[in-house]
Order: sequence, then C-alpha cells, then structure tokens
Amino acid sequence: MTTDRLARIQKRLEKVRRRLLEHPVYGDIVDLPSLRLFMEYHVFAVWDFMSLLKGLQRKLTCIEVPWVPTGDRRGRRLVNEIVMAEESDEDGRGGFASHYEMYHHAMRCCGADTRPVDRFLERLRDGVPLGEALEAATVAPAIRHFVGCTFEIVGTCDPCAMASAFTFGREDLLPEIFLRIVTDIDAHFDGQAAELRYYLQRHIELDGDEHGPMAMSLIESLCGDDEANWSIAEQAAVQSLEARLILWDGIHQAITADQQAETA
Repeated sequence: MTTDRLARIQKRLEKVRRRLLEHPVYGDIVDLPSLRLFMEYHVFAVWDFMSLLKGLQRKLTCIEVPWVPTGDRRGRRLVNEIVMAEESDEDGRGGFASHYEMYHHAMRCCGADTRPVDRFLERLRDGVPLGEALEAATVAPAIRHFVGCTFEIVGTCDPCAMASAFTFGREDLLPEIFLRIVTDIDAHFDGQAAELRYYLQRHIELDGDEHGPMAMSLIESLCGDDEANWSIAEQAAVQSLEARLILWDGIHQAITADQQAETA
C-alpha cells in the first residue's frame, strides 16, 4: 500500500519534474561567466540542503545530553549516514569537507563571487534572523523564495514533510539534474571546472546509488498507513519542486540578461 502512495506522489510530480529536467538553464552554461552566475545562485540551495538535513537529524535522532534512544531505528541510521557524507565527505584533495565547503571551494577556483553567501553566513553566525541575513546579502528574489520554502518546511517540524522535501526535492531529483550539468562541464570547460565536476559527481554517486533509495524507505517508514501523513508528504514534495523551478527560472533569466548586456 505504501508503494502505491509513493507512486501517487511520483505521478503528481511528473509534470514539474519534466520541466526541471528539460529546463533551458542547462543550455545557458556555455562559458565561465554563465557558470559563475549559476553557482552564485545555486550555492544557497547547496547551503540550505544542510539545514533541511539537520532538521531531519534533530527530529529523528537524539542530539541532546543526556542522550536517550529515539524510536525510529531506520530513520536514525539513514539520517546519520547521510549527515556523515554531507558534512565530512572526501574532498578529492586528500582531506574531508562538507559539500557546502566543497562547492564554495569550486566557486573560488572558477572565479565565482562568494561575497554574498559569505556575508549571509557571517550574519547568521552573529545571530541575525534568516530573512535579515538574506536581505544583508542582497540576494535575488528567486533565491529568497527557494530558501524561504525550505525553511517553511523545516519550520513545520513535521518529519513527513521534511523527509519528503529531502527525498523528492533533493535526493531523488539531483542525480538527473547534475548529470545534465556535468555533461555541459565536459563539453565546454576542458578541465576549468574540475572541482565543481567532482562535487556534482559525488552527489550523482551518493544520491543515485545509496541515499535516494534509502530516503524513499524513510518516507514509507514515517508515513506508514496514515493518509494524513501521505498528504503532508505530497504537498511538501510539490512545494519543493515548484520552488526549484522558480530558482531555475531566476538563474535562466539572470544569465540571459547578462549575455544580452555583454552583446549590447
């Protein structure tokens, strides 16, 4: 029965998922300026992924002292394994780093501007609320909407909503999206974006082969036979993919405007 409900969500997502996988933004990334602009937007999605994951970890595991065991053993295993990979993965240079730090390094290597996201994180470290920190970073509306959507779901503290956003909006979606970007990198950059390629390839391998299937199992475990839980999961999945589409539209428009300004 739970398999049927997963299939129902996947059916509901078909249209927006197809629009994401066929989006013109992938064809926009043809030179270093367009790649840099893409990364300057996308880094905020890389960052807020960790907040979504940490929200799940806080909900499904015990991170308090004194420690007590929590109820969902499969959930604990899944989220802790993914946290280890996302927060301290092999960085391709003989060390370890979070995927955000790997992406940030890739931005610097190809000359992308990290100042907005650096300013944003500085404000968060100082205790500034999320909205004010985004405003201080002067981010584009599409970024603000995407991050706001993620934190709206995290703010529900509902494990079914968070797991669904995590699964359908990230783990199940990103391998196919990143494959399209990797193809563009191989075609256009001849080794100039090697660090970004490594980051994308790690996500393709981890999410496609391991984390994606595990995340699907987590949704089944959390939602069980409760139709209300499955409705929450479905709504969070739709919300997450629609927010990604708005982000992709924003990047496409920004790159198009930048290219038109260059040729004017």
